[in-house]
Amino acid sequence: MRHLILPILFFAVLIQVDAQQTQKPVLHGKNWMAITGKPLAATAGSMVFQQGGNAVDAACAMLAATCTMWDTLSWGGETQVLIYNPKTKKVTAINAMGFAPTGATVKFFKDKGYNFPPEYGPLAATTPGTPGGLIYMLLNYGTMSLEKVLAPAIEMAAGYPIEAQAANTMERQKSLIKQWPYSKNIFLTHLGEKREAPEAGELFVQKDLLNTLSKMVDAERKALKQGKSRKDALMAAYDRFYKGDIAEEFVRGCQEQGGLITMKDLANWKPIEESALSINYKGVDVYKMQQWTQGPVMLQALNILENFDLKSMGYNSSKYIHTVYQAMNLAFADRDFYYGDPYVQPNEPIKGLLSKEYAKDRAKLIQNIKNDTSIGPGDPYPYEGKTNPYINLLKGRGFEMDTSKRNFAPKHDLGNNSTKEEYQDRLWRGTTSIEAADKEGWVVSITPSGGWLPACIAGKTGVGMSQRMQSFVLDSTLNPYNVVAPGKRPRVTLSPSLALKDGRPYLASAVQGGDTQDQNLLQFFLNMTEFGMNVQQATEAANFNTNQLWLSLGGTKTEDRMPKPGQILLNDNTKDSVKEELKKMGYILSFDDRTSGPINAIYFDWKHNTLWGGSSNHGEDYGIGW
Repeated sequence: MRHLILPILFFAVLIQVDAQQTQKPVLHGKNWMAITGKPLAATAGSMVFQQGGNAVDAACAMLAATCTMWDTLSWGGETQVLIYNPKTKKVTAINAMGFAPTGATVKFFKDKGYNFPPEYGPLAATTPGTPGGLIYMLLNYGTMSLEKVLAPAIEMAAGYPIEAQAANTMERQKSLIKQWPYSKNIFLTHLGEKREAPEAGELFVQKDLLNTLSKMVDAERKALKQGKSRKDALMAAYDRFYKGDIAEEFVRGCQEQGGLITMKDLANWKPIEESALSINYKGVDVYKMQQWTQGPVMLQALNILENFDLKSMGYNSSKYIHTVYQAMNLAFADRDFYYGDPYVQPNEPIKGLLSKEYAKDRAKLIQNIKNDTSIGPGDPYPYEGKTNPYINLLKGRGFEMDTSKRNFAPKHDLGNNSTKEEYQDRLWRGTTSIEAADKEGWVVSITPSGGWLPACIAGKTGVGMSQRMQSFVLDSTLNPYNVVAPGKRPRVTLSPSLALKDGRPYLASAVQGGDTQDQNLLQFFLNMTEFGMNVQQATEAANFNTNQLWLSLGGTKTEDRMPKPGQILLNDNTKDSVKEELKKMGYILSFDDRTSGPINAIYFDWKHNTLWGGSSNHGEDYGIGW
């Protein structure tokens, strides 16, 4: 275990340096940086870096470790990746989102009484994407074997001291966990006792997952012994998961518990390498995943905000909060109606949505004196020279071509009766994030998720199934581009970010938190570009969140998902004068002591040729640099 000591001691030394301005220090490194949601997972990344791996190798190791720790995801979930390739000097995206299985139709779910697909259980599962996504990025951009990058996760699956957050979630959700026999056997290690889940610090052993990961490594090892190439060996591991005995057990366990996934579904699914979307904000090129994620929300909001002098308003002044809140609402209204899987018809009008002219016209809708509760989707089609095929749906939502007469929101959009606790849980629902960079110039930003606790485990695989089906809609009037269908990917919240300045990496960032992800990443970005914060200050700075959007995660009833117009979450330390001014503008205020979101980020200091790491004080996120 000697190799674990150096990174941990290094971080302990850093804590003592310049900590007066932030609760956690800036991380400095010249060779590499590894940041993710848990200390042990960050250590896994550092181990791979110290063995000579690049940032992609280290990111794969951190992804494997976080999945094994259920932080807040599993091996059966989905992975969204942005990679800066120093050889091509371009940003590429890897789409490892699973798709809806055979039989997952609108009729199927409506016949069961659902208005949205379920949030838990086997019917919530899309096909697993993370194993395929990890192997794809390792094969195409990494340097190591699967055996090396999975080594920390395999050691953990054999038994690691579980942290309190995961253990307490198991205990808190044990009534759901008991519905699924394979989950019960793994998570409730003290069945029948007062506390049935593991205790913090207890060695948590996952024999079934250990067997699954070992099978993948064994497939790679056998292929190499037969003289096959690195590519063929990695694909042997891939095929064993998606077409071999692992797939057979996954499908058997899924269907035994009422799920729909078939062997054909697993064999037909593939990760996709795709172009990242980007806009330029005041000289910075910002990159996000395509419109099957909510990533373009941040790009749309930046295009709108470029029309305002944010710096002169002042950080978190009432005018600044109001302007950014309105811009976010405009972008989310478009997200809720226009975003969906670009590989399935109909095609989303993404060119129009990211048009600077469209943003200028949307910016004109922002009123200076009050919150606009009627903000809804615009019509981006004319900005790409087309006619909107869903103009009648928009009119049904109150869309009016005369902007002075617009009332975008349907009547049933104007209230959500969920309790504050239920609503905020759905709004913030967590995942994790992974940031890695190295001295050769590789940069990786990942927001993986799916299969979080309480997870339904597929048979004896030890793999928790995704719950991402809930992000589809069953009603085309809500979003005609995101209606569930077999073979289609849902529109997800998961949204890593990369930014380049003068053609070189500037920022890599990601955050957990459901529908708040691009709200918090937008404000983090503005904290640095407009207000001159360093990367750690920007990750810890107080943000605010809008509730004026349709929730992407949550219950199966329409009322569980509805927007809450005017509701805003502020930090406890917001000035009284700002609170009063916002109330006068029609806002409904709520407060929390930490509102940054668990942001992880890397800043590239080209003046000194060093890396700066930031990791928010919001959760258990942790970084190591060298």
